[in-house]
Amino acid sequence: MSTEKYILRTRIFKILLHVFLLILVGIILFPVCWLVLNSLKTNQEMFLDSLAFPKKWMFENYITAWNKGLVSYFVNSIIVGALSIGIILALSSMLAYGLTRFNLPGSGFIFILVLGGMALSEQVALVPLYKILQAVKLYNTRAALVLPYVAFRIPFTMFLMRSYFISIPKELEEAAIVDGCKSWQRFTKIILPISKPVLASCAIVNLNHVWNEFLFANVFLENKKLMTIPLGLMTFQGDLKSDYVVMLAGILICSLPMVILFLCMSRQFVRGLTSGAVKG
Repeated sequence: MSTEKYILRTRIFKILLHVFLLILVGIILFPVCWLVLNSLKTNQEMFLDSLAFPKKWMFENYITAWNKGLVSYFVNSIIVGALSIGIILALSSMLAYGLTRFNLPGSGFIFILVLGGMALSEQVALVPLYKILQAVKLYNTRAALVLPYVAFRIPFTMFLMRSYFISIPKELEEAAIVDGCKSWQRFTKIILPISKPVLASCAIVNLNHVWNEFLFANVFLENKKLMTIPLGLMTFQGDLKSDYVVMLAGILICSLPMVILFLCMSRQFVRGLTSGAVKG
């Protein structure tokens, strides 16, 4: 094949690839644009033509959504999310560090046992969890959400952290051992500062799950004052009438924190997921 033909084929391939990516971006952005557009309409305008521009931009839909109780659901999601992510990162990082740095008997079995938790479906465990939470008097409390979130997210988080910890040179810790650092000091002063990318990745992935989780919140909570955002948005639907445009505005408000968080930490997120991917 001549050089000219090779260059031509390469350019055609790049053009087709860019066209495909633009189409893919359009497919992804279309629902978002539809959501924003209809959140600024009246219910009548939305049902008449959901793709048309609103005759009057109803920015007050966002104020209505916020004043309709969204602020309390927002606070509840922040509290549950912060507690869950903090416990998940703390336990998973210590577990991953112990499995990668200490040659304990049965460590391989412990790793497989914890990793096996990823195979357990949340739907299968729903009824046993419901009975356990009622038996220990934790039903209809924030702990009824935090504890299951922690239990179901530790296996995946530990798996990511273990792969990252393996990629950290042990020579760094050996130098610290010579200086008299104990294992806890090595973990907190060497491993954790180096592991900021994977910690950020795990925090974003787990927070996205906790922030949008509906099943456990719907089953384990009854008190409206404790409801998180996904469950709280359902209260916008009335028995006889539903204010859909206000609900769409509420969905957009609740999506903003995750979007902003990802944009601010996107670089560390990618580094955390790719570092150590070829090891372990």
